[in-house]
Amino acid sequence: MPALTLDPEQTAARTWFESLRDLICAEFEAIEREAGSDAAFAYTPWDRTDAAGVPNGGGGVRGVMKGRVFEKVGVNVSTVGGAFEGEFGRTIHGAADDPRFFATGISLVAHMANPHVPAVHMNTRFLVTTRRWFGGGADLNPPLPIAEDTDDFHATLKAACDAHDAGHYPRFKQWADEYFYIPHRQVHRGVGGIFFDHLEGDFAANFAFTQDVGRAFLDVFPRIVRRRMALPFTEAELAEQRRWRGRYAEFNLVYDRGTLFGLKTGGNIDAILMSLPPLAAWE
Repeated sequence: MPALTLDPEQTAARTWFESLRDLICAEFEAIEREAGSDAAFAYTPWDRTDAAGVPNGGGGVRGVMKGRVFEKVGVNVSTVGGAFEGEFGRTIHGAADDPRFFATGISLVAHMANPHVPAVHMNTRFLVTTRRWFGGGADLNPPLPIAEDTDDFHATLKAACDAHDAGHYPRFKQWADEYFYIPHRQVHRGVGGIFFDHLEGDFAANFAFTQDVGRAFLDVFPRIVRRRMALPFTEAELAEQRRWRGRYAEFNLVYDRGTLFGLKTGGNIDAILMSLPPLAAWE
């Protein structure tokens, strides 16, 4: 990919996101092996292009696996820099008067073959404009909610939050509840999780928290998958999964800020839209 000059903080963040990608993908492939599948991630590098379509300012790697348990899972990492174009920069924290930016992060969406296994989203990132901050979160999206899984997911994220600040979990849970909402349907996208943004000031403390969010996800989601992946399901439950996926797609295409950010900054289209489910239904 086109070279970027990174400072020590940018390098540390990029290295962590790439290492987290490797850990997550290895765990997901291990789950496929347990299910008797030889599915593995296929990795496709991409370069960021500028407004003229010329590679400029970093890029990333798109990882996709389609298996017996994971019907479609994408794990993307990117490290890009450049300048926001037009009025979009004025909507970004710290970029109103200077459009230059740097961003590095990991983004993951998993759509599962068994409707009893929840879909999931996780994203953490480090952005630099005239400010420096971390953002991200994780949220669980079950077509057929099971209280044990919801409680486990939230308890694990809460423990990660509480290790840093007792106020993090209630604040970031509420933020997720408000963000992952589909106004035109008047429903939430899933059963929530945490969402945070603009964590700035103390790089080391905020970086440590962001790392622990990634570790918490790696702890809890594979546990939930293994708990449910062998359950039998009916055609009616599969139909409900596809209807629910339709709403998931509506949110990501209409309201999701990450989708817009990727499209506005020369991101890879396939990587940006990997969040869309392989099969969905509208009735």
